[in-house]
Amino acid sequence: MFCKNKQCLLGKQERTYKLDSYIDVTIIEKQTNRKHKKMQNFHSTGVCPIRDILSHLSSKWATLILITLNANKTMRFSDIQKSIGDISQRMLTVTLRSLETDGLISRKIYAEIPPRVEYKLTERGYSLIPHIEGLVNWAIENMPMIMKNRKTNKLTTNGQESF
Repeated sequence: MFCKNKQCLLGKQERTYKLDSYIDVTIIEKQTNRKHKKMQNFHSTGVCPIRDILSHLSSKWATLILITLNANKTMRFSDIQKSIGDISQRMLTVTLRSLETDGLISRKIYAEIPPRVEYKLTERGYSLIPHIEGLVNWAIENMPMIMKNRKTNKLTTNGQESF
């Protein structure tokens, strides 16, 4: 961690602390020594491991694959594809590789003809399941109000996006 000090024209002192390689926190001090925090930003100043991990986990396919493997324990590629339904073979392959790279699932290849490959959650994958289940439960609890808000918003904007 390091600190850069700047003297501002408005009589304020600004300090920027660099936490690791991806988070900058700036504190602005008035001459009265009262501290005001600036908004903390998460702009990447290099590789941001939090962004990288969350981008892998937040894809709908990764979450569905993890839930499917938790429910069925060990599964073959074709069984995962059938269980999820609308995922393409390529997307399933890419997502399984990503989850395997992150250590959330393991792949076991059997030396048979035709080759047989099975996937299952690792210990790390199982440790993530309660958090996914918490998010799913939250979504189920809040779905009626969210759907109501979406419907109300569509009616008030006449189908035009408000963004």
